[in-house]
Amino acid sequence: MDHVNRWDSVATYRLIRLEYAVALVICLVLGLIHIRSVYWPTAVLLFVYIDVIGYLPGAVAYRRAGGREISRVYYVLYNTMHSLVTQAAVLGVWILLFGWGWAMLVVPIHLCGDRALFGNFLKPFTVPFEPKATPAWIEFQRRLRESGQDRAPAAALR
Repeated sequence: MDHVNRWDSVATYRLIRLEYAVALVICLVLGLIHIRSVYWPTAVLLFVYIDVIGYLPGAVAYRRAGGREISRVYYVLYNTMHSLVTQAAVLGVWILLFGWGWAMLVVPIHLCGDRALFGNFLKPFTVPFEPKATPAWIEFQRRLRESGQDRAPAAALR
């Protein structure tokens, strides 16, 4: 993938997820080492608020829409709340107001977990809110297979 061809092969997608898995493990190990210093009410709040604001409204709207498009507002909420940039700013403000705490590790644990374990990255407006292959993507994959351009090593990983 590059800035012109903005799609991943199966192999590159898995490698990106693996990178987030490494970061997830580092954060989890740090959390376990300092588990006695974690203030759990803060940890729970910081872990949950990302999805309460960023995911649940869109998930509910998507299910209620019954296959129809939902407002782009839900995508913006998801992408804003699941952005490393946004969460770095939130943690920066948190540190200024309340000081550093090991509970803050739950933010990168949440974001890295979403990416590494579930494969959830930021959501473009052009795909359904919940993962579902679009006809255009299915056709693109078919044409790529037929062209023979997907034969190494991603094709072996399917």
